[in-house]
Amino acid sequence: MSEVIASYLIHDPSGNWEKKAEGIALGLTIGSWTNLPLLEQEQLKKHKGRVVSIAPLQDCDRVNQYLDKQVAQAIIKIAYPAANFSADLPAVLTTVFGKLSLDGKVKLIDLEFHGDLLQAFPGPRFGVEGIRKKLGVYDRPLVMSIFKGVIGRDIQYLTEQLREQALGGVDLVKDDEILFDNELTPFEKRIVEGKRVLDEVYEETRHRTLYAVNLTGRTFELKEKARRAAELGADALLFNVFAYGLDVLQALREDDEIGLPIMAHPAVSGASTPSEFYGFSYSLLLGKLLRITGADFSLFPSPYGSVALPFEDAVSISDELIHPSKQLKQSFPVPSAGIHPGMVPLLIRDFGIDSVINAGGGVHGHPDGAAGGGRAFRDAIDAVLNGQTLQEAAQQSESLKKAIELWGTVEVTS
Repeated sequence: MSEVIASYLIHDPSGNWEKKAEGIALGLTIGSWTNLPLLEQEQLKKHKGRVVSIAPLQDCDRVNQYLDKQVAQAIIKIAYPAANFSADLPAVLTTVFGKLSLDGKVKLIDLEFHGDLLQAFPGPRFGVEGIRKKLGVYDRPLVMSIFKGVIGRDIQYLTEQLREQALGGVDLVKDDEILFDNELTPFEKRIVEGKRVLDEVYEETRHRTLYAVNLTGRTFELKEKARRAAELGADALLFNVFAYGLDVLQALREDDEIGLPIMAHPAVSGASTPSEFYGFSYSLLLGKLLRITGADFSLFPSPYGSVALPFEDAVSISDELIHPSKQLKQSFPVPSAGIHPGMVPLLIRDFGIDSVINAGGGVHGHPDGAAGGGRAFRDAIDAVLNGQTLQEAAQQSESLKKAIELWGTVEVTS
């Protein structure tokens, strides 16, 4: 049977979970059941929500203290027949969490797609394997850097910064998510000039760097703008998906005239994820849903910086993005914020080889500029994969040595 099974974390003073679960199952599907005549029950049976499981949790003193009252907690799973909704994510989310999201302390923590429902979602066009093929890099984490301080600057400033980052050996450079179309660095000019600079660096170094340009504007203009980006030779698109919607991401992914890797930025998602009582789980919103709708990369806060996710949440996002699937390609996890070269052993331990090490200040703040910062990251990665400590590798790498002197290292235990 084709259905979606939704998992909810629910906090409720009564703890009458059977009644609560049945109320959700009926309220989000046929509305009532026991008062219906037998004939109508038979007619509506295929549309009725089904309680799959109820798992009460132990009382939590911290939660009770925070809410200033005694509450019970449980994880409830409800199955929703695919006959109830069209095969698109807005319909799915409205069905499983529409009005329920307004009804007390309920958090949607997972969605399981059964039957042929997952076929309605494309997954990444390139995924981990396809991006690696574009770059010719197969045996290490990728390195990404970010433009810094380019708002109000002209195209020459931007391209000079792009060149320095590429010379440092980074694999990817992305626009700042708050760099929109403007007179000084217009969208199309960023693509054309960025391509020119990166081709020059490739001729000098034989190292390929991809540039993700920020796709912005009115929603109904995005497809044409993305198609134009593809015509101009853009490498990839950065997309503020939660400002536009997951279904818009899917539409961009499915358009063969665009055909570019898509890097999903988490901006605005923080309005929906941080609470343990409401909204979406991090793993669902920044992991599973981005992957099924077509993101090749998912950026999310690392567990290490000043704007940090709890470690378990960050790893759960990564797990959703890369776990094996017969139907979906893997997406690259991109833990971000607070990253410097001394953290490379920690990043590889926690997120593995199939990840992107993403840094802003950790590249640009290097004493030798962005080129030195990129080299420090590359040398740190080589050291870890060769079984060296960063201190050992720094004896042969001036860039890594300077990075360690500035930022230090993070001790890693297995």
